[in-house]
Amino acid sequence: MFVEIEMLPIRKYYIAKPPQFIMSRRKACLIFNPVAGNTDSNQELERIKELLSAQIELDVQFTTEEIGADKLAQEAVKKDEFEIIIAAGGDGTLSEAAKALGETTTPLGVIPRGTANAFAAALGIPDTLDEACETILSGKTRRIDIGRCNGRLMTLLAGIGFEAETIENASREAKQRWGALAYLVSGIQQLRELELFEAEIETDDKIIKVSAGALTVANAAPPTSILAQGPAGILYDDGLLDITIISSNTWASAIAASYHLLQTGLRGDAAKRDDIGYIRTKQVKITTDPPQKIVLDGEMIGHTPLEVECVPGGLTVMVPMLPAEKISEKLEGLPDLEVEEKSATVNNE
Repeated sequence: MFVEIEMLPIRKYYIAKPPQFIMSRRKACLIFNPVAGNTDSNQELERIKELLSAQIELDVQFTTEEIGADKLAQEAVKKDEFEIIIAAGGDGTLSEAAKALGETTTPLGVIPRGTANAFAAALGIPDTLDEACETILSGKTRRIDIGRCNGRLMTLLAGIGFEAETIENASREAKQRWGALAYLVSGIQQLRELELFEAEIETDDKIIKVSAGALTVANAAPPTSILAQGPAGILYDDGLLDITIISSNTWASAIAASYHLLQTGLRGDAAKRDDIGYIRTKQVKITTDPPQKIVLDGEMIGHTPLEVECVPGGLTVMVPMLPAEKISEKLEGLPDLEVEEKSATVNNE
């Protein structure tokens, strides 16, 4: 006996796959100077891509003799599609990119590949590719000050007199061969022609008249920028400019003062010699007799007078560390010194 069994329809069940969460990568414009430093630029670029590409989508742009980092950074900001602008090169490249991003909200990532790497050192950014890229990947940003100097933006410092002459006389060939030592050699040569000049320094509350051989107005500076190391630690986010006055009048005293500044700068101490003075202010105007050359962030920009104003929090940079706060002022001991309190002048009027 056979029993007919009705076959029930077979239902198909589909198991939905769990949604796949794909972590979106940040977009960044990488401005790369292929002629910076003395290393293999192609190899370094590939290493940067290897380190960053997993988390950051890179649009690589190369600087040329015709198109600098400032133009590339400006164009990247106008596109409004990049979360970060990364500059890989020497101080010139980094400074150009920083100035283009000044007073914007776009953060700057820094990969130092030059000879001196003063910009990175001043901000405590590591000078190796791996560590610099790790700083960028950490995503930590900090608002730092910039300056307006004779109508231009300033990231590091402006030098008058000895420093300007030293920078101008350091040849590109020497910098490529010796790195930061090229400036030391140029400085020693320049000491043979050291001459004092008369300077008037007008700050927020003082008018200072003094004989000087070098004046440095710093927003940020590494310890190796010795002519800026009068105060104890230069803070890049305190809303103030650091002015160092050097009045050494002989070759021997200038050497001694420079060595003293190098030592105190490396230790983070304030200078204690009578031929070195320093002061902090929000803005400054400097006139000299005779007119002196001015170097701004490594670039010669003309002659005095010089006017600088601090722009607090004017630039966003990816940095790994916070500076320690040290505030001080010292003018006593400088030759031919006159200090006039501006408030007293106003009251007399």
